[in-house]
Amino acid sequence: MMIVMMLLSLMVALTFPAVTSGLDSLRLSSAADSVASALNVAVNRAERRQGAVEILIDASRNTITLASAEPGFRRLVELPEQVRIQAILPEQTTSEFGPRQFLVFPGGTVPRIGVMLENRRGARTLVRVDPISGAPQMERSSR
Repeated sequence: MMIVMMLLSLMVALTFPAVTSGLDSLRLSSAADSVASALNVAVNRAERRQGAVEILIDASRNTITLASAEPGFRRLVELPEQVRIQAILPEQTTSEFGPRQFLVFPGGTVPRIGVMLENRRGARTLVRVDPISGAPQMERSSR
């Protein structure tokens, strides 16, 4: 019985890093999907409801908020603790810190928005909106 327990604990010790790495990758992928979905909702809502939609990206709080002048429309996307907003693109030209605000107008050009997400292991995913089609795209990379 001791040998079986020792073998099981050895197997668990060997597979634990792979499992945690897989969970971190899954969290990053899920967060990237949530960000892409939020950006897609903003673009579609502006076109279908013919009203401007504000996208507020707050890296310090790790959230993305969608809002419009239409009463009752407010969406909050909170990213998991293990995934953080590493950068908001395009980079700001001023030294001003704080949340970044983008506006999506109906019939207008979609702003060139990019959100770089990073997990605890350093893997990154860039979620950006294609200004021509308005569709979100994801680019995955690892360090």
